[in-house]
Amino acid sequence: MNEFESALVQRFGAAGVFLGEDIPPPHLSDWMTTSPPGVARALVRPASTDEVAALLCMCHAEGVPVVPQGGLTGLAGGAKPVKGCVLLSLERMDQIESVDPASSTITVQAGVTMGRVQAEALNQGLFFPLDLGGRDSCTIGGNLSTNAGGNRVLRYGMARDLVLGLEVVLADGTVMSHLNLMLKDNTGYDLKQLFVGSEGTLGVITRATLKLFPKPRTTQTALCALRNYDAVLQLLSHVRHNLGANLSAFEMMWPDFYERMTSGLAHLTTPLPHGHGAYVLLEAQGTSPSADQEHFERVLAEALEQSVVEDVVIAQSETDALRLWSVRDASGEFRAVFWPHVGFDVSVPTGEIGRFVQTLKDKLQAQWPEVQTVFFGHAGDSNIHIGVKVCPGEQPEAQVEQLVYQVVGEWHGSISAEHGIGTLKREFLHHSRTVAEIAAMRAIKSALDPKGILNPGKVLPPPR
Repeated sequence: MNEFESALVQRFGAAGVFLGEDIPPPHLSDWMTTSPPGVARALVRPASTDEVAALLCMCHAEGVPVVPQGGLTGLAGGAKPVKGCVLLSLERMDQIESVDPASSTITVQAGVTMGRVQAEALNQGLFFPLDLGGRDSCTIGGNLSTNAGGNRVLRYGMARDLVLGLEVVLADGTVMSHLNLMLKDNTGYDLKQLFVGSEGTLGVITRATLKLFPKPRTTQTALCALRNYDAVLQLLSHVRHNLGANLSAFEMMWPDFYERMTSGLAHLTTPLPHGHGAYVLLEAQGTSPSADQEHFERVLAEALEQSVVEDVVIAQSETDALRLWSVRDASGEFRAVFWPHVGFDVSVPTGEIGRFVQTLKDKLQAQWPEVQTVFFGHAGDSNIHIGVKVCPGEQPEAQVEQLVYQVVGEWHGSISAEHGIGTLKREFLHHSRTVAEIAAMRAIKSALDPKGILNPGKVLPPPR
C-alpha cells in the first residue's frame, strides 16, 4: 500500500475503500459488454457529497484518474476502469431526501435506483415516467449522466427533460449545487444540462431534483401485428391523432426479434402468431376510468377496420399488460438466446426507419451471408436497437461496427440514441458530430477538467 492509498483508507475508512485485487469483480466492467474487465487502483464508496468532494480533491492534487460508477448497467463501457484509476461508486448515496407535492418534484441522491424513485412517487400519488428494463438496478446518477431514454420518451422526454436541478462535484472537488424546484429559472446559463449526458467526464452528479407528474388513473396496453413498416407509420399517425397526449409508448419489434424471443424463452407467451411483418406495443395513460379503455379499444378497432392493423390483443388487466411488456423487455435476456452478438443503439428519422433497416440488412448480408439480426426499439421517438450475430463464437466487432455506423451516418442518424458513447462508440462520433462540434466539446472538457482526470478515454475520440 503506497502513500496515496494509505491516505484513502485513512480518510474514508477500511469499509469504504477496496484496493487492487480486493475490488469486487462487478466494478471492473459494464453490464453486457464483451470487452475484457479493466484494472483499477482502488474503489472508494463515499457516503456524502462532502466525501465525494474530498476524494476528487485528493485525486486532482495527485493527478489520479477517477471513474464514476452508478448501478453498472451501462451498455457502452462508460463505467469501465482505466489503468491506475480510482473507481468512485455512488452506491452508498442512496437516500430519497424529499418529495414536494406543490412543485411536483422529488430530490434524491445519485445512488437511488430508478425503481425506488418510481415507487416513492406512486406512494405520494405522483408519477415518475422515466422507465427502462433495468429500473431496479440502474441509478438516477447513471440515468442522468447517460441521458437515459427508455419506454415513455414519446410523451415525457429523455432524462434531461425530467431534471430541474443538480448538485455536481467538479474535478478539483468544488461543489456546485443548484437544486432548483421551479419550472421557470432563467438565471444565466443552464449549467445542469452540461452534465446530463456527459457520462461523468465533466463532473460527478451527487444529487438531483426531478420532475414528477400526476399519477395516471388508467393505463391501456395493446400489442398489434402489422404487415410492414409503412403500416407502422400509419398506425403511429392514427394513434397520435386519436389518443393525443395519452399516448405514452409506441414500441416496435421486427419479426426477427419477436419470433426469436417468444420461441427461445420458455417463460414468455406468444400473444400474437408469428408471420406478421411488424409488431407494435402500444401504451396510453389517462385520467378517465369511465371512458379511457373504451376509447382506446375504439381507436384500435378503427385501425383494424381500415386494415392498418392485421391483428391486435388488448390487455384486460395489469397481469395481461405485464405479459405483453415482458416480450418487449426480453432484450435484457439476450445472453440466453442471442449471444454473443454486436449490439447497437441508434436513431434515424422515424419516417426513414423502414428503408434504413432494409438497407442495413442488405449490406450486412452482402458482407456476411450467414448473418443473423434482431431489430427492435422505440420507433415513435426514432430509436432502434440492433443486434448483429455474424458467426458462432467471437464476433468481428470492429468490422461490424464500422459498417453499421457508416450506414447510420449516411442516413444522417445518431450513433447513440440513449445508451451514451462510453469507450465503445467514441471513435465513431464523427459519423454524427461535426469537427466544429467535437472541438467545442473538447474546449468544455478542458475548461472544467483541465487535468483530464474525470473518466478519461470516454465520450471524446482520441485527437487525430
